[in-house]
Amino acid sequence: MKPVRFFALFILILCLKTIALAEEPQIIGRAAAVINVNSGKFVYLKNADQKMYPASTTKIMTTLIALEKGNLSDRVYIDKEACYVEGSAIWLNPGEQLSLEDLLYSIMLNSANDSAIAVAKYIGGDVATFVQEMNDKARELGAKNTHFVNPNGLPNDDHYTTARDLALIARAAMQNPKFREIAATKTKVINRDPKYLRFLQNHNKLLWRYEGANGIKTGYTVKARQCLVASAARDGEEFIAVVLGSEGRNVYDDATKLLDYAFNNFKTVKLVSKGQEFGKVEVAGGKEPVKLIAAEDLYDTVNRRQEPQFDYQKKIEKLQAPVKAGQRVGKIVVKENENVVGEVKLVAFNSVEPTLIYSSRKLIYPGVLFLAGLFLTFQFLKKYGRIKPKY
Repeated sequence: MKPVRFFALFILILCLKTIALAEEPQIIGRAAAVINVNSGKFVYLKNADQKMYPASTTKIMTTLIALEKGNLSDRVYIDKEACYVEGSAIWLNPGEQLSLEDLLYSIMLNSANDSAIAVAKYIGGDVATFVQEMNDKARELGAKNTHFVNPNGLPNDDHYTTARDLALIARAAMQNPKFREIAATKTKVINRDPKYLRFLQNHNKLLWRYEGANGIKTGYTVKARQCLVASAARDGEEFIAVVLGSEGRNVYDDATKLLDYAFNNFKTVKLVSKGQEFGKVEVAGGKEPVKLIAAEDLYDTVNRRQEPQFDYQKKIEKLQAPVKAGQRVGKIVVKENENVVGEVKLVAFNSVEPTLIYSSRKLIYPGVLFLAGLFLTFQFLKKYGRIKPKY
């Protein structure tokens, strides 16, 4: 009986492990990544650091920078350089003026290459300057293997990104409220002369097909193949799936599989809340202790079938009065099985003024040192500084 029991136990353990760690989906796309929007944690990676052509998913960065630096109501003058650009377009005409907002809708919904050039010139002064801003922003977001040479994603050997980098860029974009609004829009009529194209329809078919879909951008060139950055939100969870180098309609199947995998197998837990108190500490020379609070929220994404245990480590800086409310005083480091999950800055909840004695010391000590220095200097000059007269 013992061998039978042992075998049954082995099968049970194997089944439990299979349940806990669901099989990753198989996709056609050459590279992919899935990131949780709240925590920034990746739950799926396939060739995620391989350099790939992004095609029109480039326009995620173009739109983000325009939103950060531009005014949506500004009127953008269209010159010849922005017209007659190859690929997707809304057929801009020289001398036209459109609002920056309408141009951004045309970039994200109709994937308008001409609008991307117009916006780049308006925001950056010229395309090259705007592209440099795109690359600077990529580095700021940690997209280390990304390099842009144009604002629309038209083919160029030096224009590339990775699935991981594009997920980081998309996550940053989806934290901008106006970007989220544009990316989730299915159709839009822009304010333009009726004789020109005014009706826009989003190329992202998942907005109609996938529950909770709320963005964000499609892309295609012969070299890049089918590309899609897709996002969806359900029951407080939100994920972004990046698929690069897929084939035909498979790109939507790929994104659907990845999002299903994420929603079915992972959940977000809030580890730290902004304003959460983490005790008090004494301040050298202070009238009272300072209360420590978290400066921001911290999330983690974990397997739904597991209940990980987290360890919180408080690291406090040496504090000396005065301390101002909002001043950085340390940090909280959160670990799981000795692995750092994340950290949050701790700031002072209250200001702490120095005691009267401590303040007096701070004033007296420099004065005493100054007088002592004068006295020693005088004694030195008195003894050694006299010049004997020559006879």
